[in-house]
Amino acid sequence: MFIVKSILVPTDFSDPSNNALNYAKEMARSSEAVLHLMHVVEPTVYPADWGYSQVGFIDIEHELSSAADKELEKNCKELLAEGFTVVKSVCSGRASDEIIKYATDNQIDLISIATHGRSGIEHFLFGSTTERVLRKAPCPVLAVRIPPHRIQNN
Repeated sequence: MFIVKSILVPTDFSDPSNNALNYAKEMARSSEAVLHLMHVVEPTVYPADWGYSQVGFIDIEHELSSAADKELEKNCKELLAEGFTVVKSVCSGRASDEIIKYATDNQIDLISIATHGRSGIEHFLFGSTTERVLRKAPCPVLAVRIPPHRIQNN
């Protein structure tokens, strides 16, 4: 029998990520699983020939991490008020690598992750974080799409 004790929900604070969180909440309610909310700040690459000091760029990434931590804290407070057990994490790196590492290190039972519906040239150039997580995750992955009726209304 598959027992879910911990669910990882990577988030970028978008509507699709919130949708993945809603699915995770329903599963966590029925199994009393711990929800792990995670945000990954991907390093920003800047051309060296701009002549700007790297210190300014490091400050930007620090600010992004700080803002993400505040947003996650707000989400955690709401979830705690609903009776969930929650763990939050903000890290830096390539999103798919960090999600897989976190799931492995924390023995996560399930990952609930949004699909953002990239297509065409954008998908070809950038790939999909969700696809990479699906291929390499150490546990089952629930890939949550936006319902079709919501896509048409947006």
